[in-house]
Order: sequence, then C-alpha cells, then structure tokens
Amino acid sequence: MASSRASTASGETKMRGSSPEHYNEGMTVFLCSKCGTAITPELAELAAVPDVSADERDRHKETRRAPSTVPRGYYAIDPEPWGPPHVVQDDQEDPKPAQSRGPVVCREGGFVISAGSRHTVLVHPDDAASLQPLPNWEKSSGCCGPTGDEGINRACPCGAPVASLAADCFGPFELHLDPVRTYAFS
Repeated sequence: MASSRASTASGETKMRGSSPEHYNEGMTVFLCSKCGTAITPELAELAAVPDVSADERDRHKETRRAPSTVPRGYYAIDPEPWGPPHVVQDDQEDPKPAQSRGPVVCREGGFVISAGSRHTVLVHPDDAASLQPLPNWEKSSGCCGPTGDEGINRACPCGAPVASLAADCFGPFELHLDPVRTYAFS
C-alpha cells in the first residue's frame, strides 16, 4: 500500500486525508521532477515486483514481447539495480542476468551485471503513454525494441529524460521510472 505521506517537489510532506471525500486514498501519480507534468494516471502500489512467466509461449505472437511485468493500473518498486553502469561479474563461469528479469549480457570485459539505480518504479508501459523516445532513438537499441540496459531512453513531453523502457523480444516488457527524475504524489 502507498504510505500515508506524500513528498512534494519542494520536499514538504503532506498528510492524506482519511475522510470519505478522498476518493483516491491509496492511489499514486508519478510526475516529472523537472516540470511537474503527470507521467502516469493514478496507480495502486503492489507489495512486490510480480513474477512473470519466462515461457516463450506466453510472449505476444507478433511483437514477441513478454507479458508486462506490472499490470495496468499498478506500480511496484524494484529493489534490484537497473541499467548502467554495468560491472564485470565475479563469476564468469556461471553468469547471472545483467539485471532483474533480463538476459545475460557479455561485453568486452566479460559478463556484466547492473550497478545502476535501485528502487526504480516499475509501471506498465501503457500507463505512461505520453513518454517519448529520446531524440534519434538514443539508448533504444535492441532487436525488436529497446533492451532497457543502456540507460534512460524515454522523456517527458517537456524533454526531460525520465525513464527506461525495456520492450525487446528477448527480455522483459516494463518501464522503469527513474527515482530521481520522477516523484510520487499520493
């Protein structure tokens, strides 16, 4: 559940009301830290990142995308590191995926693992439909869509980079809102 306090852009903390007229009790909207534009509609918090099927038969028949990690209308806080920088893994004989729910990644120095931001906010990509790719599709390489492991690749309508979309045919289908470039309002 969302906490009973919400931090505003100025850092001020406000208590949510508990009277019946507060119809959005427990709902959270995520906003751009630069301009304050709402990036998402009201979303409900999940207690943990859901387990998603890794079975190839569950991928969309045309796009080959995995089912979205988070259902529409919800968000989850990912405690694991996401995105760059990546560091070489200690165990090169039995490498782990580079980031949670992602593939194993090998770079010049060997198999790598994310040392990026923790506590990114995971949302269904369609719950942030106003976000746009960075100019020239920067950091959006992949086979059928961006892998999400190159860093922030989606911007607020104001142009501020705010999120990483992972939507390739061999990884997860999810959107990570950067915990510094976005903020929650409950």
